[in-house]
Amino acid sequence: MRRREFIGLLGGAMAWPLVTRAQQPAMPVIGFLSGQSPESSAHLVAAFRRGLQDTGYAEGRNVRIEFRWALGQSNQLPALAADLVGRGVAVIAATAGGGTAASLAAKAATTTIPIVFTSGTDPVRIGLVQSLNRPGGNVTGVTFFSAALGPKRLGLLRDLVRKSDLIAVVLNATFPDAALGRREIEEAAQSIGQRITILHASDSKEIETAFEALVGMRAGGLLVCADPFFIAERAQFAALAARHAIPAIFEDRDFAVAGGLMSYGASFSDAVRQVGNYTGRILHGEKPADLPVLQASKFELVINVKTARALGLTVPGSLLALADEVID
Repeated sequence: MRRREFIGLLGGAMAWPLVTRAQQPAMPVIGFLSGQSPESSAHLVAAFRRGLQDTGYAEGRNVRIEFRWALGQSNQLPALAADLVGRGVAVIAATAGGGTAASLAAKAATTTIPIVFTSGTDPVRIGLVQSLNRPGGNVTGVTFFSAALGPKRLGLLRDLVRKSDLIAVVLNATFPDAALGRREIEEAAQSIGQRITILHASDSKEIETAFEALVGMRAGGLLVCADPFFIAERAQFAALAARHAIPAIFEDRDFAVAGGLMSYGASFSDAVRQVGNYTGRILHGEKPADLPVLQASKFELVINVKTARALGLTVPGSLLALADEVID
């Protein structure tokens, strides 16, 4: 072989790795859109990563995640969603607190990028998907119909405050499922002979006013209806319930962690894990339109016995036995 031919062949061989690297596909990027903060959502992010790992994706190894946090300011979600769309992410996971609002913001921002949501509201009724079994379009996810669990929460609270003649119910009339939740709670109260009063709150000041009203009525307990805004204000609810010595039940464990007495609802962590799984499946090539909306199947009762003692309450052993988590 002539020297010139050999050098040319060697030069071509040395270039092969560079060409191979250039032809490798770019690492896919997931947009993670949340109405909350990274601090309050750490356990949900961990659950999302577990769901991804079940499909073979690990952050930093074969996928990147771009996080966008609204920090409790839902009005920031449209701009955050638009930013993710502008960056050309492969999938948007709209979840981890404020899931419904984040999902609606993401859907308004794109009709082509796949979106996977969590929502406590009926996703068909609010226009996220065409149906649960065949979502259609670019959106699918997990729903847990939080409002429908109101009667169960009322029963659990009544088991703990049996001597109470009146239980107050706080709801946010601007929440899409508020009317449904109210109707089901009123029907449940009537069926068990429990007197209730309905109070409304849609901002922090109205939450304080609601507590002042229920204290004046001498309500023996408080049921806080499901609502993304209320989750964002969980610290305020826990502090006011403690200040006024009101036994209260909420929808999510984060309320009990913040000092609330009890919570009962769908496991947000499990729902977000399922979102991670769907996100991975979409990255593998499945289409959102073909992935049915999942309904949460794991529910959890959390009791804060430290708060119970502060309220002078003794939690029955039968109720503790039902708890999925006891905070002390």
